[in-house]
Amino acid sequence: MATNSPLNLDFVRSQFPGLNRGWTLFDNAGGSQILQGALDRINTFLIEKNVQIGGSYEVSQAAASALYEARTAAMHLVNARRPEEIVFGNSTTALLQNLARAMHSQFSPGDEIIVTVADHESNIGPWDRLQERGVVLKVWPLNKESMALELSDLAPLMSERTKLVCVTHCSNLLGSINPIREIADFVHERGARICVDAVAYAPHRAVDVQAFDVDYYVFSLYKTYGPHYALMYGKHDLLLELDPLYHYFYGKDKVPGKLEPGNPNYELAYSTCGIVDYLVALGEQAGETGTVRQRIEAAYGAITAQENALADRLLGYLRSRNDCQIVGQAQNRESSRVPTIAFRFDGREAGEICRAMDEEKIAIRFGDFHSRRLAEYLGLTDNGGMLRVSMVHYNTIEEVDRMTAALDRILATEAGLAKAS
Repeated sequence: MATNSPLNLDFVRSQFPGLNRGWTLFDNAGGSQILQGALDRINTFLIEKNVQIGGSYEVSQAAASALYEARTAAMHLVNARRPEEIVFGNSTTALLQNLARAMHSQFSPGDEIIVTVADHESNIGPWDRLQERGVVLKVWPLNKESMALELSDLAPLMSERTKLVCVTHCSNLLGSINPIREIADFVHERGARICVDAVAYAPHRAVDVQAFDVDYYVFSLYKTYGPHYALMYGKHDLLLELDPLYHYFYGKDKVPGKLEPGNPNYELAYSTCGIVDYLVALGEQAGETGTVRQRIEAAYGAITAQENALADRLLGYLRSRNDCQIVGQAQNRESSRVPTIAFRFDGREAGEICRAMDEEKIAIRFGDFHSRRLAEYLGLTDNGGMLRVSMVHYNTIEEVDRMTAALDRILATEAGLAKAS
């Protein structure tokens, strides 16, 4: 392991049992490995508390307490004001579809929703479908020169009829972090609300919904070291306004239960406690002894430093090749991007390179990563789309070097075969 890491990587990697299978896992934006602590919480619930909440008996009361503990852990994770601002669901996609359904009564024909071309489809499709109800959809374009979302391009799209702006906190293709507080202030000053997809951000940086002043904020636990599950934060007063998605006797004031039809998956929700336990431990190792929230923030400080080193190593390699196009920022200036890095090699089929990496037991991905509108907008859909290496803090510099050495071999072999033919 790298000796200059801000993290104790031996400890970190020991917490993820899936890292012991002989693979170098660089497809973390598709799904990170799960923490042992999250698995332990799932098993504890299923063995000790696996009954329906709402009963008078002791085990049911314990199940209800576990669910409340999960919401409280999630509250600390995102710095919400209260546990009731946390809504659990199957995935970010499902939660955003549910949110769109729960907002139906808030929209009238002619009302406007703005989405960005740079988002994952999860934060476009649900709003796009509201056009069937007469809602007008507008698209905030990406500036192709800066490869950023510019407020100067958002301003002319907004009007008195704009009700909602939907934006990603971090592109799962570009890897760049958007200034969410600045965008939220801009949107709120014009009387609209903001909905943020944070799937590509939450594994890498501390989430602070109060500091961001977001109205709705959604991300997946299975990309943030937990199981295949997700959570949504919503400001409490706004959750009260949403239409119930559950039984008719779940009134508007039954928050968050009215937004969790069929109830949340208790054991998967409970795994959130294991994620927070791990982050608290990392924060303590970094020297923080304050509140749970302060320890979480310290953990992400160490995570960011480790991930910056990984990103710098890979970006440096890619910049050194004259046959490589990095999609997005080619340098990580002032931690402005996460280590989710998409790129292409001139004239090379992305799928062929990816499958050759499979033989090396190095897991990367190719395609458009469900950011298809952005890939099409940038003209990057030919030759199988893009390669993407998505790293997190448990990855190592040695793994990056192993991968780049494998890329060198694969590209040299393909070049030799092409020359021979």
